[in-house]
Amino acid sequence: MWLKRKKINILEKAIGNLSDTLEKGNYVEWAYILGNRKEIIKRNLLAGIARGVGIGIGVTIVTAGLVIILQKIVTLNIPIIGEYIADIVEIVEKSK
Repeated sequence: MWLKRKKINILEKAIGNLSDTLEKGNYVEWAYILGNRKEIIKRNLLAGIARGVGIGIGVTIVTAGLVIILQKIVTLNIPIIGEYIADIVEIVEKSK
């Protein structure tokens, strides 16, 4: 009886460890996602939208920064570079 109870305790402990490992690694959620095509499509669609919005915002910020820098360079009145940059800034401002 004692040996049987000891084996049961060892088995319960092993099952508990396995359960903890599965919970920590989100394996249950991954198994659900991989088994459900609608869930895969939904997650990929949302991820794609988020990436697209992030890229759009990032490009806008970088472009605005470059335009500001170019405007500062134009105010320095450097002969050749200033005219070229003034044309670029004018084209960007017309497209607004």
